Amino acid sequence: MSFSQALEVVIGLIFVYYVLGSIVSLITQWINEAFETRGRSLEKHLMRIVGDKQVGDFVKLPQLQSLRPIRYKNWMSVFTSATEPKKLEKIPVATLVDSYFDFVGLTATREVNAEGLKNLLNTLPDTETKRAVIQWIDQGVTDIKELQKRTTTYFAGVMDQAAATFKANARSFVIVLSIFLTLLLGTDSIELARTLWTNASVRALAVAQAEAVAQQEGGEAKIDDLIEQLSALNIVRIGWWQMEAPDGNWGGFIALKVLGLSLTAAAVSQGSSFWYDLLKKVVSPSKGGGGGGGDSGEAKG
Repeated sequence: MSFSQALEVVIGLIFVYYVLGSIVSLITQWINEAFETRGRSLEKHLMRIVGDKQVGDFVKLPQLQSLRPIRYKNWMSVFTSATEPKKLEKIPVATLVDSYFDFVGLTATREVNAEGLKNLLNTLPDTETKRAVIQWIDQGVTDIKELQKRTTTYFAGVMDQAAATFKANARSFVIVLSIFLTLLLGTDSIELARTLWTNASVRALAVAQAEAVAQQEGGEAKIDDLIEQLSALNIVRIGWWQMEAPDGNWGGFIALKVLGLSLTAAAVSQGSSFWYDLLKKVVSPSKGGGGGGGDSGEAKG
């Protein structure tokens, strides 16, 4: 058993995971932009602040309108360059606090009595934020600056929760897409490792392509180029016809296949950036150790 051969197999596997992860990341980005999932996640948390019926009016405040991202109207707009503002995706906490105080009508107020503040807040729908501010007023906080300070801390937590909600949704997309892509391609990590181990020419090509990817700054390779490189390896193909029929041990065959597919799906779901960073760490030392095809003279499996 050769250490360089084993290292090349590892590099080949990481390269495949990186390419598949890049495809999943790109599709996830398209889905998030098409369905404005980040904006919808933020909108749900804004409802906690001003109420579901008031969100539309709240986001129309000038300081919030200016934060809306500009993107293509639809997929056809790529050819027409037609753009439009999309849903709010992120609001700085300080801007959110100022916007809320503008919306409530407290911006020009310095200090009023507790009853006056409550009367002002009672014109708003019942929300978590309204209840929190009323609780502070009941505790004797009527100074506007102190209320702004407490609201800033509170809104910082709400924005963190909004970001966590989006990340959870995006993570779900990545996991589902990773499973789908793995099943579509039938990419079995066990079979893939076996092919890389027994086929020196494929292994050497995988290492060469992996080294080329690792040299790119930030790993921003074009997906179509990566797919073309992956196709050149002839080890990842759409469909299940590449499966070899078992000799009769269907139980063991199915168990290994499920395990191999599960390993691939779990690996791909880690994301392209994870595999790119790992690829750079693994490939760099291999350059000086004869890693890029040191066993190229080995017979094909």
